[in-house]
Amino acid sequence: MNYNKNTSLFIDCKDHSVSKENFKLLRNQEYDLLITDPIPDNLGSYYESEEYISHTDSSEGIINKIYQSVRKYTIFNKIKLINNYSNKSKSILDIGCGTGDFIKECKNNDWEVVGIEPNSKARDIGRTKDLVIFNSIDELNNQKFDIITMWHVLEHVRNLDETINKIKNMLTENGTLIIAVPNYKSYDATYYKSFWAAYDVPRHVWHFSKNSISRIFDKFKMEVVNIKPMLFDSFYVSMLSEKYKRGKNNFIMAFIIGLYSNFKGLFTKEYSSHIYILKNKK
Repeated sequence: MNYNKNTSLFIDCKDHSVSKENFKLLRNQEYDLLITDPIPDNLGSYYESEEYISHTDSSEGIINKIYQSVRKYTIFNKIKLINNYSNKSKSILDIGCGTGDFIKECKNNDWEVVGIEPNSKARDIGRTKDLVIFNSIDELNNQKFDIITMWHVLEHVRNLDETINKIKNMLTENGTLIIAVPNYKSYDATYYKSFWAAYDVPRHVWHFSKNSISRIFDKFKMEVVNIKPMLFDSFYVSMLSEKYKRGKNNFIMAFIIGLYSNFKGLFTKEYSSHIYILKNKK
């Protein structure tokens, strides 16, 4: 489907971290979805930066140290989550696995693991950890998995419907798809507006709400069976947003906004990021 039809301008945005170029976010009202415009033909070049932390294991600098510490804790919680949906074969595919820390821990917990990572630098780091990591899902030859995870990855893919259809066909009959994406209806998104770091244009092509996830996956006969908040995301995103907005770090203000965003989420159920657990409709 062409999601760019019948769109209107939502907000003007900027690539704060790499190119400093300006972009627009267009809103598709039918799917409650925001779309980055334009999407550069050379999108891969916008990831070539030392600032792009998920492609490194760097702990240099305070923000990187915080990120790596939180990542260890969140990996522990991710393992608990996937164990709740495990089948006998315990096979998992992590799309956009970065440097492979999550699937490494899955492997340590007796999961059969495969990773997908298009960035060669991150992929090479992951392969040093004795992991099977491919460049693309097209290399998997119709292999099926009990669980497929995409931790902050779906917002990056260019061909949304094509990717979802491929993923659906790679799930076992009772398989589970777990997706984590930012939520543009969170308080921190509303507060920071064009400085909200989770817009991350143009690397984030799509910007989701709860409605958009449900409506898009409904086309593929998949349903959301559970939604969980990612509470740490509001703090990390607010730290980056403060830096973009003020030109320097402001950890106290970032903590206040992150905390308030989570507090508001208790009532609105709109957190900075959500984890969606999806199953095929019966």
